[in-house]
Amino acid sequence: MIRKLIYLILVTMLAGAAMAQDVSVRADHPDEYIVVRGDTLWDISAKFLDHPWQWPAIWHANQQIQNPHLIFPGDRISLVYVDGYPRLMVDRNKPTVRLSPDMRSVERRAVNAIPLDKIKPFIKNARIISAEEYEGLPYVVANMERRINTTVGDRTYVRDFDGATGDRVAVMRLNNIYYRQGEEMKRARDPGHGYHVRDELKLPQGFWRPVNSWGKSAEIIGYELYEVSKATVAKTGDPAIFEIDSGRTEVQEGDLIMPLDGHAFPGQFMPKAMAAMPDDMKVLAIEGAHYGVGHFQIVAISGGSRQGVEAGHVFSAFRPGETIRDEVKYPAGSMADAGTWNGDKVTLPDEYDAHIMVFRVFDEVSYAMVMDGARPVREHDLLKHPDETL
Repeated sequence: MIRKLIYLILVTMLAGAAMAQDVSVRADHPDEYIVVRGDTLWDISAKFLDHPWQWPAIWHANQQIQNPHLIFPGDRISLVYVDGYPRLMVDRNKPTVRLSPDMRSVERRAVNAIPLDKIKPFIKNARIISAEEYEGLPYVVANMERRINTTVGDRTYVRDFDGATGDRVAVMRLNNIYYRQGEEMKRARDPGHGYHVRDELKLPQGFWRPVNSWGKSAEIIGYELYEVSKATVAKTGDPAIFEIDSGRTEVQEGDLIMPLDGHAFPGQFMPKAMAAMPDDMKVLAIEGAHYGVGHFQIVAISGGSRQGVEAGHVFSAFRPGETIRDEVKYPAGSMADAGTWNGDKVTLPDEYDAHIMVFRVFDEVSYAMVMDGARPVREHDLLKHPDETL
């Protein structure tokens, strides 16, 4: 009885959410779709909805299915209308289509909103910590035999470590430094490890903290570190001896030591829009590319728990409109051009790039995955409500 009551409450909540949103159904949606391995909830919903992030509002299940979001390969999805409102129905009681004579029974794993295998390494290997945490981290002072790089099976030497023999730790490397200058959030790169840092990515320098540059204070928001290896403490002391037992890349002088990441991410990511969008949110950094990133790639955004950002929040990323010269009405050298101070300038509209969905949140920075879109997402893209695509 209690289970049925909970089910009715869930259905009522879903129905209320559907009424509260202007759910737009694709004109070319199929009558039904059979889920196959490799599908995501986002991809399935995109076959039926103009805005796939709205799927929690219209997912519905029959009474034999307690959780309508647990969709499995072989399930039959169909679009129906209940009291005039669209519903995506899940039916796993009907016979499914046999795809191949050689098809075999395999372990049934629920379809997720996003492919977790794409983000698991990033979730476990990238972290953002405060300036206070960063300043106190133990560090690699040298490698065995003074090597530039050491790897699995080698030893490295660490100072300022306060732990015990046998402790297993993560060896981390600084990636981005996020800071706020005036009202704008920016990123900088550490010039260590031989990196060449462009002028626009250099951290403002000064004698005082927060740094004051051109009348604007630069306050460190967080340091982003990524894991390069794992190591075990072989002997404590100053320096302590660490044995590298696994790793993604080589350990270098200046690398930092942190506890292993114990973050537990949700089994299901439910997409939703923020009730109120903070001003001036943008893409701070893109992962693994210089020009832009696309489907299932990762970005860092300028908003975190302090701004109300949560895992599952969806945004539209827009490329800022370029300010250009109006050469039609105000050609260079013309009387019209001479007679205006800035009337010959026009800012073009922001252009939609893609939807992104947040999967991990820190205090003022979050990580998100690119879900769909027509163009690559770039650094400095503006973030807007997910319904906006123009």
